[in-house]
Amino acid sequence: MKLIPIRRENMPMWSLFGDMMDRFLNEDISENAKIMAIDVLENPKSFDIKANLPGIPKEKINISIKDNRIVISASHEEVKEEKEKDTIIRTERYSGSYQRTLSLPENCDTNNISAKLENGVLSLSIPKREPTPKKEITIE
Repeated sequence: MKLIPIRRENMPMWSLFGDMMDRFLNEDISENAKIMAIDVLENPKSFDIKANLPGIPKEKINISIKDNRIVISASHEEVKEEKEKDTIIRTERYSGSYQRTLSLPENCDTNNISAKLENGVLSLSIPKREPTPKKEITIE
């Protein structure tokens, strides 16, 4: 049996949905920062973002909005004690900075975003607003 890959261009609705999500999730990732895992959910009244930031206190998390983009950044420094008897065999815990940048749709109310940090998960709720109607210009 031969498997044929599904291509977006063969499925117009999938392509339309994919293009919309690509625009919403258009990311700009800094080379010096690790990516934080996120979930983006949409409901009728808001967009909800959940970001994993275990072990990072809220004082080390920064959320900013510029040019219809939301930037979530955090830093985590680990204090390491050197002991003569200890030999590091494997270390996987990351110490440094995390950052995610997401493009927001036009119907987001960026003035009323709420944020909450609970059990290492940052939850953002971005309310939706009514889209402004397009202004039509009459030619004289």
